Amino acid sequence: MSDLAQPMPRFGLNHPMAVAWVLALSVSLANFDVTVVAVVLPVIRDELGFSIGATAWVMDAYSLAFAGSLFAAGALADRFGRRRMLLLGNAGFAMASLLCGLTWDGPSLWFARALQGLCAAFYITGGLAAISLAYPISNAANRARAFGIIGVTSGAAMALGPTLGGFVAAGLGWRWIFLINLPVCAICAWAVRRVIAESRDEEGRALDITGVALLTLAIALPVQALLHSDGAPVWRWLATGAGVLLGIVLVWQQKRRAKPMLDPMLFRRREAIGIGCLLLSLSAGYWATLIYLPLYLLAAFGLDVEQGGLAMLAATLPMLALPPVGVWLTQRYGWQATFTGGMLLLTAGLALLAYAAFTAASLWFVLGAMLLLASGAGISNSQVSGALVALAPPDRAGMASAMATTLRQAGFAIGIALLGAVSGGVDYAAAFGVAAFAAAIGAAAAALTLKRILI
Repeated sequence: MSDLAQPMPRFGLNHPMAVAWVLALSVSLANFDVTVVAVVLPVIRDELGFSIGATAWVMDAYSLAFAGSLFAAGALADRFGRRRMLLLGNAGFAMASLLCGLTWDGPSLWFARALQGLCAAFYITGGLAAISLAYPISNAANRARAFGIIGVTSGAAMALGPTLGGFVAAGLGWRWIFLINLPVCAICAWAVRRVIAESRDEEGRALDITGVALLTLAIALPVQALLHSDGAPVWRWLATGAGVLLGIVLVWQQKRRAKPMLDPMLFRRREAIGIGCLLLSLSAGYWATLIYLPLYLLAAFGLDVEQGGLAMLAATLPMLALPPVGVWLTQRYGWQATFTGGMLLLTAGLALLAYAAFTAASLWFVLGAMLLLASGAGISNSQVSGALVALAPPDRAGMASAMATTLRQAGFAIGIALLGAVSGGVDYAAAFGVAAFAAAIGAAAAALTLKRILI
């Protein structure tokens, strides 16, 4: 049941899409901080004296906390109020951003980034739940527009993060890529209080602490093993095996719960398994590559942070321009052809990038490869999460959306760790080759599992 605690807004924010734009600002801030650090990682690494593993933890601390706490945040939002949890996440995100800006060493930065990821989970779950209530299924046109606004702004924030981060860091220093979050958080808090109505579900899911712990450890242990590739092989294999085992235990534990936080039956269909593989492949192949591309550009061509941010536009602008093309292709040719074609383009671009790194090709060749791989990701990325939701029963749509986000963040975290372990900080050809292999797995999954034309 729903308990609406306050009326809708009184002032100029009473446009039908006002709720969508306010929530888009909040959700986009969480996604922006996933990639904004990418182009300044070399500066952070040099100032704080990081190894390649320690550098990767700047990204993975955020992603692991985000993925691990997503379902817990959803349960708390259902029980105690979506707007309340959204505001709490906003305040925590502001505090964590301040801590990131004031950090003095590796552990302090990792802690602050993990706190950012934890609070970002409340942004995502509170925001998506609030938008579902504000735009019910009965008003299909406004609901589609609202989710479109969220999708486009989130994708834009994540794609433009490296470029904007480069500009800010070049002008003000790397700490300001975190400190600029503070005024944005203040605007979010002001707007949310005036636009978003409170709602809760007192019969919602209970907080599953065991499930959250199992999910987090199942992702974190393999990531830790990959990032400490200089350790004894036996310990790396044990950590990886323990992560896989805990993942199996998680599935068993969730099947036994009356109200699971994630329902394994969501993947009982072949198509859902294929979409899950696509989510992991896109994150490991494209989004994780965005973290190592600036490091490669700065090392191979001597670019500074601002120039590196500009060069990154070749790998991000297609993500803003091509989603409508992906929608048209899906409507015309279906999921199988669209996703297979998009992932093959991504694979080809990454393979060319690996060739360029191996042969020391020109910057223009590299930029062309970046445009190609980004085009493949741009066609596929905006449609994949919605595909998983579309395959779920109506009463599991929210869970499917959270599952899609969790798979994205898990693939991102594991992809960053895997590419870092393969490259060792210097062998970018190997890293991009592994990313191409991950993308090829996604293309194969789309071709083999999405047999029917689903629109």
